Amino acid sequence: MTQIVSKSSKPMTLEEYLDYDDGTDTRYELVDGELVEMPTESPENCQLAKLLMFELAKHVPIALINLKDLEIAVSGRRAKVRLPDLAVLSEEGQAALAGQRRNTITQEMPPPVLVVEVVSPGPENRDRDYRYKRTEYAARAIAEYWIIDPEMQQVTVCLWVNGQYEDRVYQGDGPIQSTVIPGFGLSAAQVLAFGQN
Repeated sequence: MTQIVSKSSKPMTLEEYLDYDDGTDTRYELVDGELVEMPTESPENCQLAKLLMFELAKHVPIALINLKDLEIAVSGRRAKVRLPDLAVLSEEGQAALAGQRRNTITQEMPPPVLVVEVVSPGPENRDRDYRYKRTEYAARAIAEYWIIDPEMQQVTVCLWVNGQYEDRVYQGDGPIQSTVIPGFGLSAAQVLAFGQN
């Protein structure tokens, strides 16, 4: 369950968020100017994301892959920053991060080419990954957004086509088709099995 940490009359700006440090390892997203503490991931979700990172590294340089350590500024009525489970940057995006004090992709920087979210149990998490993040990542024109859903046993690949996402849902043994990682070729069943090892 997520918890709003800062509920104040004045919403936090992106600059204030980037300067914020409470001295802990707690991860926060910034949602409409409010700090929202992100819950600890399940071991299965962490394992799935980590093994998927190793699989992606067979197709793209490891330096372009970020595992749970990248922040993405997205659009909203107030400042908003998301922390995807996994992201793949373009070389230009990686170069834009050089010299930054935080691993944050701001609105002025090239967006990631691929973002992956592993859905945690519960309606709040499902809404966040399927509804809110989908809209926010589409607004950043991220080429592909993968929603890996262990509960539904499916992988949804949202492809950026003519200004919006078109969804392809994969279940079972059919290979996942990616425009960003063309040689990927694993099935939804194989990806979902990563969380069960």
